[in-house]
Amino acid sequence: MPRPHLILLPVLLVVLVTVGFPLAPVRAQRSASFASARPVVEPLVPVVVNVNIQDYSGPATLLVFDGRGRFAGSFPLALAGGFGAVEVLPRGALGAHWGALFLPSGAQVAAGTLYRLDATTTVRTGVPAFDGLYDRVRSFMAAKRLSYQLDGRRVTGYRSPDSPLLWLRDHYYQNRAFRYFETDLTSLIEANARAQAPDGSLPDFLARPEWNIPALRTPVEADVEYLYVQLIYETWKTTGDAAWMRSVLPAAQKAIHYTLTSPLRWEPTLGLVKRPFTIDTWDFEYGPTTRDPSTGQPAPRHWIDDQTHWGIFHGDNTGLAEALRSLAAMEEQAGQRDLAAQRRALADDIMVRLNRLSWNSSFYTHHVKLAPFDVPGVDEARQLSLSNAIALNRGVLTVEQGRAILAEYQRRLNHPERTAFAEWYSIDPPFPAGAFGLAGRLGERPGEYVNGGVMPLVGGELARGAFRFGYESYGFDILYRYHELITRTGSTYLWYYPTGGVAPANEFLPTDGWGSSAMLGALLEGAAGLNDDGIAYSAAAISPRWLAAPRDAISTAYASARYAASDGYAAYRWAYEPATGAAEARITLEATGSGETLRVRVLLPPLAREVRAVSLNGQAVPLRLESVGPSRYVTVEAPGPIAQVQVIFR
Repeated sequence: MPRPHLILLPVLLVVLVTVGFPLAPVRAQRSASFASARPVVEPLVPVVVNVNIQDYSGPATLLVFDGRGRFAGSFPLALAGGFGAVEVLPRGALGAHWGALFLPSGAQVAAGTLYRLDATTTVRTGVPAFDGLYDRVRSFMAAKRLSYQLDGRRVTGYRSPDSPLLWLRDHYYQNRAFRYFETDLTSLIEANARAQAPDGSLPDFLARPEWNIPALRTPVEADVEYLYVQLIYETWKTTGDAAWMRSVLPAAQKAIHYTLTSPLRWEPTLGLVKRPFTIDTWDFEYGPTTRDPSTGQPAPRHWIDDQTHWGIFHGDNTGLAEALRSLAAMEEQAGQRDLAAQRRALADDIMVRLNRLSWNSSFYTHHVKLAPFDVPGVDEARQLSLSNAIALNRGVLTVEQGRAILAEYQRRLNHPERTAFAEWYSIDPPFPAGAFGLAGRLGERPGEYVNGGVMPLVGGELARGAFRFGYESYGFDILYRYHELITRTGSTYLWYYPTGGVAPANEFLPTDGWGSSAMLGALLEGAAGLNDDGIAYSAAAISPRWLAAPRDAISTAYASARYAASDGYAAYRWAYEPATGAAEARITLEATGSGETLRVRVLLPPLAREVRAVSLNGQAVPLRLESVGPSRYVTVEAPGPIAQVQVIFR
């Protein structure tokens, strides 16, 4: 195997010329060495490197290269009596970093491994509501992790808060958080592929053999297949394992084919997904309690029969459009470019048709009936259901649509007659008692469960969408309120009564992973602004939004997001200095990561009048402004792994 310094020689030559050394390094005959004060370091957390060059006093330069052989920094120092020290800023890919020590003559006097760079997901702002959320959510989700033998193999996933089973839906939505600490991301996907029916359909939950529970599909559900495709796509993004993705791509394609062709799922006259009349994406339909065909016991209407009312539910179609675009990205990587183009075109067509049918200028109508019938006791035109919040983050809305949905939620939050403690409604207004028969279970009455209960999963999706669509202060406000909610009791529930009460302890776990995952996504992707625009952070978008926090004056922040199942990460240090006297205001941001490109978006304060200067790695760059609603971002594109950005304004 070639030695690292031989592999890096062409890079060394370029760097040496850049910093003013002679063209080629010359091996000096001095005894020299260097050692890091810490063998393992964090991105952008300075570490002291002690240097010894025998019988030498004067300047020297330490060049650092990351775990992929990329140049990660040049650090000058001065030695006296053979000894010196320099503070190094670790940057670039994770793993062993290599250093080379040079004298002004160009003589290389030492080379070798410097330290190992490792990263963990963390936020440090000095504000407990933000700094402690990752650890709090991780502790909640430890109670949700479920692992057992299935088909002679171990399957691992994150269970539902009200069922000791691995529901694909619940697992997928919790992926928003567990990607940062879970290493087994593929076993549940592979188990579902083994359970996939010949027609491409999938079960809602996997079998639990030790309890004699088989895999089962609730007939009214129409979302399982597109969520499965999306889970495969997001797992590929997390692991970076293209070979694995290609191995399960046929299962994803079969799932989408089922959705697009099954008479139970697709309405060909409209070109949209259909489903029985359920509350949003949930698994029981409108009508009185029925009887389970297999047991004869009273049960919710999970069944499709001649009493089923059919319609178009917006969430199924925004979800399918997102999944089609994700499937296209996977097919393109697999060389199926023509098929990928067809998927993208179909996704666009679905959104055109859905917007024409369901968009009411403020939000998506909950359920558009295929055959009209009356639902007494509720104004359906006013019903705002939870998948409006989820749609904010599916990448299928226009900016105008996203901002309209957020404005509607804010209107309901600020309504003078609001009695709920939060606007995170499952559906508002709820259905009258008994409209959805649940055999006496929670949810039959308004304000319970998905029939008007308050759900942190909605709040988290709202917050994440708020950061995306220029409602940054609203996003922070939701995170503050969630912090207060979980701090009072040390718990988090799937849903709350509008007055703040919780369901009986034997009904739902006090460690809801769906809602807490959505809130963590809002923190890391929204407030901290760490977004993966590629595969395993091959392209990172960094948009710190700390200036918009309405309750705290945050002037410095450190944030890092790391996938546990790969070496993909991105990190930054951010600082804001307000104008003082003759000095103009400035924001500085130092970013790094494992990827090839960094897109930095610097949020300006609302009252900033003029940007005076923008620099990247010490060099002036043209001003590029991006507006999202009233919010303004200065954007800078940089090759990895070094991006030092400064924005001066007044």
